[in-house]
Order: sequence, then C-alpha cells, then structure tokens
Amino acid sequence: MKDLFDLTGKIALVTGASRGIGESIARLLAAKGAHVVVSSRKIEACEAVAQSIRDSGGKASAFPCHVGEMEQITAIFEHIKKEFGRIDILVNNAAANPYFGHILDTDLAAYAKTVDVNVRGYFFMSVEAGKMMREQGSGVILNTASVNGVTPGDMQGIYSITKAAVISMTKAFAKECGRHNIRVNALLPGLTDTKFASALTTNDTILKMALKQIPLGRVADPDEMAGTVLYLVSDASSYTTGACVVVDGGMIA
Repeated sequence: MKDLFDLTGKIALVTGASRGIGESIARLLAAKGAHVVVSSRKIEACEAVAQSIRDSGGKASAFPCHVGEMEQITAIFEHIKKEFGRIDILVNNAAANPYFGHILDTDLAAYAKTVDVNVRGYFFMSVEAGKMMREQGSGVILNTASVNGVTPGDMQGIYSITKAAVISMTKAFAKECGRHNIRVNALLPGLTDTKFASALTTNDTILKMALKQIPLGRVADPDEMAGTVLYLVSDASSYTTGACVVVDGGMIA
C-alpha cells in the first residue's frame, strides 16, 4: 500500500521555522522526504536548523524572509522559482504578537506589526505560492492560526483578531483555489511550550488558570503540532480543504 504520508520529491517552504512549532514542522516534513526551505527573519537561525536536518540525512536549505516586508516575500519566491522551479507545500507559520495587555491600550505600532505579519504576510505568501501552484496544477497551503481565532485570548486582543482573519482567509483561499487543485487548511494550536507563548507559560498565575481549562491538563510540546500538519499537507488528506483543525488538548471543546 502507498505511504500516504510520503513527501519524497516535494518542495516545502516553512516560515517561522527557526524554532518552536515551525522548527518541529520543518523537521518532520524533511523526515518524510520533502526538501524543506527553512525560513524566518534571521538567516543564521534558519541555517542552523537546515544544517541539523541535513546532518540527520534530510534535505533542507535556508532563506531569510520577514513576511511583514513585501519585498522579502517577492525575494523568497523568486529564489524558490529559480532554485527548484516549483513549490508543493507552503506552511505559513511565522507570526507576530508584540503586545500583551488590555485591548484599549493597544498602540498603532503594535497593531500594524501584528496585522502586517499575521494577515498581510499570510495573504501575500499564499498569493505568491498559489500562483506557482496554479501553474504546476497542484499544491497545498497550511496556515498556522490559533484557538484564539475562535475564542479571543485575554490580553491578546489584536493577535486574536488577526488569527480569526487567518481562519477566514483559509476558507476563502480554499473556496477559490480548489478548482486549481490547490488545497488550503489551517492548524489551530492551543497553549504550546514555545518562546512565542512565554508570556503565558512563564507566568505561574496565568499558567495555572489556563491548565484548569485544558482537559489534558498540560501544555503542548511543539512536536505535537507537527503530526497534524503532516496529515494536512500529505496525500492522507487529499479530499480535505478549508478545514481548520483544533489541536488544543480539549481547551475549547
């Protein structure tokens, strides 16, 4: 029987892949045979992950991209087109969450940075990848959203709003791109042990309150998100598009 999770020969771009959930995704996709382009803002951090994947026998390269900067989005897709001539998988995982506090005290700079990365960045990364996928006749886009896009997190107003936009964006792209054999789905992580979530996981009071709301009673490990992504970008989910899969230990059940 064919291995539905085999990604041999696929070209995958993972943003925000230098640590946390993105790094776990990059490592698993490479382990399943994909050539992974490891991307985040800093090339040194990307190259360290890519080198580690190569040292483990996988295929990976590094290319920096700040998805909040339009010219950098253009540059990474020009690189991929020149280097590989195709893209089979895009994982939009890079995100910004610069502000933790009451929604009424959100300043314009924090608002703009969060929206530029989480909404505009995801949108135009999807557009550029989608154009290449349309030409080649297939492709998969996976967006990392958040349970906060379903139920806004306290003191995380603008971040939660952008993640709700990512959920809607996922469905909009899925609806219009299905005719081109492009599937678009989203991962909605719950509380995960990453540097990104450290404002929550390192505050004992907040952490205790959060754990009371999680039936599994613990914070997720980044590796626990990667398996769902593998399913959504592989042939195992060949009839799945527009899906927003919650992986949160039961928190919003």
